[in-house]
Amino acid sequence: MDSLRELGRRLWMLIHRRQFDADLEEEVRLHLELREQDQIRKGLSLKEARYAASRQFGNATSLTEKSHMEWGWEWLESFVQDIAYGTRAILRNPALTIVALLSLALGIGANTAIFSMLDAVMLRSLPVNDPAQLVLLGNGSSSGITDDFARTQLYSYPFYRRMQAENQVFSDTAAIFSMTNSVHGFVEGRNESEPMNVQLVSGTYFDTLGVKALKGRTLNDGDDNSEGDHPVAVISYAWWKRSLARDPNVLSHTLKLGDTTFNIVGVAPPEFFGTKVGEAPDIWVPLSMVKEVPPHFGGYKEDFSESLLIMGRLKPGVSIDAATANVNLLFREILINFAGTKLDAENRQKLDRAKVPLTSMATGLSSLRRQFSKPLRLLMAVVALVLLIACANIANLLLARATARARELAVRQALGARRSRIIRQLVTESLVLAVAGGALGIALAAIANRLLLSMVSGGLEPIPLDVTIDSRLLLFTVAITITTALIFGTVPAFRATRPQLIDTLKAGRGMPGAGGKNPLAKALVISQVALSLVLMVGAGLFLRSLVNLNNVDTGFNKENVLRLNIDSSSAGYKAEEPRAFALYQQIEERVNAQPNVKAASFSAFTFNEGAWSSHVALAGKIKKDLEIMHNVVGLRYFETMQIPLIVGRTFSPSDTSASAPVVIISEHTAKTLFPLGNPIGQHYRLRDDGPKDEVTVIGVAKDVKFNNLAEEPANLDYFPYMQRAWGFGDFEVRYSGDFGTAAAAVQQTIHSIDRNLPITHVTTLDEQVARSITDQRVVAQLSVFFGLLAVFLSCIGIYGVMSYVVTRRTNEIGIRMALGAVRSNMLWMVLREILILVSIGIVIGLPMILAGERLVSNMLFGLKPTDPITLVSATVILLIVAAIAGYQPARRAALVDPMVALRYE
Repeated sequence: MDSLRELGRRLWMLIHRRQFDADLEEEVRLHLELREQDQIRKGLSLKEARYAASRQFGNATSLTEKSHMEWGWEWLESFVQDIAYGTRAILRNPALTIVALLSLALGIGANTAIFSMLDAVMLRSLPVNDPAQLVLLGNGSSSGITDDFARTQLYSYPFYRRMQAENQVFSDTAAIFSMTNSVHGFVEGRNESEPMNVQLVSGTYFDTLGVKALKGRTLNDGDDNSEGDHPVAVISYAWWKRSLARDPNVLSHTLKLGDTTFNIVGVAPPEFFGTKVGEAPDIWVPLSMVKEVPPHFGGYKEDFSESLLIMGRLKPGVSIDAATANVNLLFREILINFAGTKLDAENRQKLDRAKVPLTSMATGLSSLRRQFSKPLRLLMAVVALVLLIACANIANLLLARATARARELAVRQALGARRSRIIRQLVTESLVLAVAGGALGIALAAIANRLLLSMVSGGLEPIPLDVTIDSRLLLFTVAITITTALIFGTVPAFRATRPQLIDTLKAGRGMPGAGGKNPLAKALVISQVALSLVLMVGAGLFLRSLVNLNNVDTGFNKENVLRLNIDSSSAGYKAEEPRAFALYQQIEERVNAQPNVKAASFSAFTFNEGAWSSHVALAGKIKKDLEIMHNVVGLRYFETMQIPLIVGRTFSPSDTSASAPVVIISEHTAKTLFPLGNPIGQHYRLRDDGPKDEVTVIGVAKDVKFNNLAEEPANLDYFPYMQRAWGFGDFEVRYSGDFGTAAAAVQQTIHSIDRNLPITHVTTLDEQVARSITDQRVVAQLSVFFGLLAVFLSCIGIYGVMSYVVTRRTNEIGIRMALGAVRSNMLWMVLREILILVSIGIVIGLPMILAGERLVSNMLFGLKPTDPITLVSATVILLIVAAIAGYQPARRAALVDPMVALRYE
């Protein structure tokens, strides 16, 4: 309590310094007057009484200082005084202040914005109870269990229940369906459907995470103990706010998904978004209801449900190593039990070698992490280099400013100021500048965060990531601000206070011997050029790589193709029903009849939408080393996508469920499966389950890019939807004329068939292809921006240093010209010095580029990190820009009047 009182007293003293001084002065005066009156009563004269009172009271100034030290903190008062003086000092030089503030704001703002995205995607812990204790079986990818016995890290519901019951290392275990169901459902009392993202989870999901409901309750294990009879749902806070306007009676509402009505039993807390970073489900329902939620996947005890991620919470005191050992032992036992007599010796050996790793779930799951981890780390390094360039730039400006203040600082030292005190003053001025720049940087970061999120989202709705400025980002910004202040402020401060008092006081202006010879300033310019070259080369590489990707032959014509999604399952159509086939045929026929439509077709997948893949059996033997991606398409799919058919025929109306199953394969598949003969008429099976899965090859289509633009030719085949039940989503239309007109006409035609069919994601195929390289585009765009910014800052640095050099060498230039030097010589003298500095910077920058070759090599497409065109282009640009930046100071030197210059000092 006493320490708090003392703290309060000292802070009061700091805030009310003037009042304290006035009160103290009044107190001293009162004491002196009282002693003076006492002396007068003793018979002394007024003058003698005043003198005696002063001797008796003591040194008033000393007592005042002691009172200040007793009531306040001297160091804090000095610091506040330094801040006030520093603020006045930087405001006296507005040009330097504006340049420094803008440089710092851009550098700190860029670092904060990139770090906020990096933090949201990779570093931030899940908003759950003790996230460090959560682990995932596997690493969250679709493949990865070592050896090829178990190709996937997704598990069945029976496996989950066995793992839950028999493990000895988890206090709780939960399962999550690996996909989020994007459906259209109805809120009770509404006639219009609305999009909903539904996550299927086990009843233990919320308990395992330690998440409590904001209202009502969460799911429990009883909601998941029997299939199809627990239509309950927990909704997210964001969806409750968005769709139900935070209705306090939310627990009395119901939702209709497909044909099933779900009762809302709880609302999740505001901070909880789920377990996948970048995905925010609106609704959580039990896995037991998987058949009831569109698109009505197979039951949770069926083979299809080997699509579950399993996570567990470690018991107190259990290490990852101990948990891994127990899980792998149980993993083998469960699979052996499931396989029974089907497990042969070869597979048993593979099973013995198989291992399931446990991955920390502290920061959640995220496909964004795999996609953007390298780009974000790279961009973090880029903005750090930009900030270093900004610091070097400001250090140069402060060096020039310190030179101009050399006489002032020398006088202060001559009058008794300690060198450490002046250094502290100069560093404090730098800190004031950095804090102001940091404040502007935070404001810029708040804007840049949203812009960066929009860029990363690829033009669709923003990814649900929280990139607002929070306490973590503020701490990061404060750390960056203090670091930058020390980087650009310390060296100029030490250099400005070097003990050269006599020479400095004798000098007419500035520092002696400074006549243009400032190695530190030139070293800073060289470092700026070297770092700028690194950034320029990086920007050029990523820009050219992006151009290469955009020019890739996709195998299909992406121009003038409208694509959209039709959620037929949410409208009550089930893929295996005849009325679903009738719907697809009717939509294709009516849309194809439109005057501005050239061709239209359904497909299970379009470019960059994932794939359904499996091994195939050829000549009665499964080819386990060959995996084929499958697509299910309409009759006019190849015409719509303009994929050339090399040999054979396309699908026809005669290819129905009653006819023999047929397939069209890609060139690469034909060469892989049938390298020696004509593939037409050949057969293979999707699985070794018997003749029902045997298909006949009727055509070979040109290879196309399917998953991404950088992929090598892949094994791909196509089935007609009349022979493969599929709850379609994708619909492609090759159109002529205006996109908006075509999109409106197609949607109107579809709704004329069934007005309840939800239509979403209306876009063009060209845009979809462009979105597939969002990460490359973001890196290229930001690299170019920061590269140009680095060059701009370097230009300012070159201009500032050369202007200072010309100013300091004015007398020398006058003497040279008086002795006969021509103006062109003076111009070349300055430009030559600039080109020498830039050339040294380039020579230093080249090894730095070579050292970073491995960091970017796997992020480039179609070129190497040492691409000569990019290196030469960046070098030439830097030389030209440097010459432009230095031309004005050089021209000023050439125009110096010799008589004026000789009188300069």
